[in-house]
Amino acid sequence: VPRKRRGLCATYWNPTGSRFVLKRSGDDLFSISVASPPESQGLAEQLRSSGGWLDVVPGIDSVVVRFDVTRQNAAAAQQAIEAALAAGIEPVTAAEALVEIPVVYGGEYGPDLEELCREIGMTTDEFIALHTGSEYSVDMLGFTPGFAFIGGLDERLRIPRRKEPRLRVDAGSVGIADGRTGLYAMASPGGWTLVGRTPLRLFDAKAEEPFALRAGTRVRFKPIDASEWGK
Repeated sequence: VPRKRRGLCATYWNPTGSRFVLKRSGDDLFSISVASPPESQGLAEQLRSSGGWLDVVPGIDSVVVRFDVTRQNAAAAQQAIEAALAAGIEPVTAAEALVEIPVVYGGEYGPDLEELCREIGMTTDEFIALHTGSEYSVDMLGFTPGFAFIGGLDERLRIPRRKEPRLRVDAGSVGIADGRTGLYAMASPGGWTLVGRTPLRLFDAKAEEPFALRAGTRVRFKPIDASEWGK
């Protein structure tokens, strides 16, 4: 794999032209920067299939790899990562099935929606039409089990996270921040602007498949009335 070194970083280009930046991030950690969530998921799958790692964690634009320092030194770990890059990365494409996510927008379910609409200069109906008018893809799961980071949010809805996070956000809450929609699969603290909530169960630890969504899942939001909750 052609590479270029600069300090602790090394940049690689694989045969398909994809660019990766490999960096030593700790005594037993490497991080690899990638161009997109599909490449992150593809690289993670490639590394997992090669085996020998304590953990492989894909993010939105990076993959973190943890190796066992009692069995492998950093140089050997780096060579193994280079071998995975050289083998070629197959980006994870969106799943064929489209998951429709029902959402009650505003009110007690989306307590920030009205204030948000005043700030960005649109009505709540306009916001709902814009948010539900596109198909999205799950970039990654993280933060808490099943929490979905969903990319592709319209630039007109791009806002930063709240300055003061809430101590508790209910499971199923739908928030937006930094160009993404976030789905809270379980109750937790959180700093996203809350616009609605879904009755869909996003995480069930006792189920054979605990997660309702996964990286690459295609999703579309559907507005429902509060009277339809649970139906």
